[in-house]
Amino acid sequence: MRRIPIRSLAVLAAIGTLALTGCGTDTRDSGDQAASVGAGKTVRAHKVMRLTKVHQETGTTLLEGPTFGEDGDLYVVDVTAPAGKPKVMRVDVEKKTSRAVHTDERGVYTSAQFGPKDGRLYLTDYAHGEVVSLAPDGSDPRTFFSGEVDGARMNPDDIAFGEEGDLYVSDSRGLAEGKEHGRVVRIDRDGKKATVLAKDLASTNGISFDVDHRGLWISELTQNRISYLQLDGEGGVASRHTAIRVDGGIAQTDSIAVDADGNLYQGLHGRPAMAVYDKYGERLATVEIPGSAAGLESATNVAIAPGGNKAYMTVSGPAGGYLYTFDALAAGIRQSNGG
Repeated sequence: MRRIPIRSLAVLAAIGTLALTGCGTDTRDSGDQAASVGAGKTVRAHKVMRLTKVHQETGTTLLEGPTFGEDGDLYVVDVTAPAGKPKVMRVDVEKKTSRAVHTDERGVYTSAQFGPKDGRLYLTDYAHGEVVSLAPDGSDPRTFFSGEVDGARMNPDDIAFGEEGDLYVSDSRGLAEGKEHGRVVRIDRDGKKATVLAKDLASTNGISFDVDHRGLWISELTQNRISYLQLDGEGGVASRHTAIRVDGGIAQTDSIAVDADGNLYQGLHGRPAMAVYDKYGERLATVEIPGSAAGLESATNVAIAPGGNKAYMTVSGPAGGYLYTFDALAAGIRQSNGG
């Protein structure tokens, strides 16, 4: 069967074969790459545990969407897990143990976040254009949203919840064709109505509200930029501008998290590191894993423990899927817990 080249956010279930581009092409360790993306201080992350190995069926593993549940455990998705293997895992970060929460036959899940109104776990299925939800124990799967939005099916990547429970989705539509057809879509809290808030974006990936819920930070993967959408308070967008241009070299902008001080944690696909900025675009820090950690190529996402500053980022590559931890610059809030 033909192996279809894709990247972390654009994992497509094609004839049962999954692959990644941008991963495995660079054999330099993180220390070798530090000179190409360097500003602010260096924050060293430390290994917590390995969660997954490369799947024989798909030729890869890719961890994403870390989010803390009310039980204090960390929930993580494996984007490229095949049917029968854990697609959602629950991790006790203190005991360094994990167990399967959910698997199914078709889902390609790229993010996870708990709903603020119902406490259910919401997942984006990139390959099938759906948002599904589960009970925290993995039972009672439901389709929250499916179908076209303004005449086109989504490729939903990351999610962010508004204060009223509406769901904001980064739609990476157009990535496979190299077209700037990405969108930001708002889905009403009942899952019945979807509205396009912004379009013609360059492979929309990360999405997070700012601290005051006045606007959305979004990363555009194929332009290595972070844009800001100022909301109008009535369900629409008042303005949009490029806020930060990420000097990532071969690495590209993945998921975004925001801490209690408004700092942005920008995941990097193609480099096992995160770039940290303040809300004015100043580079504050680079989160690095030890240079000896060979076989790890992308730090896709991060969750900061609510009310604390202990951060856990998902890091993946040919060596497997790992959790690394570091001390964040400020406390964790909803905007730094999943998406």
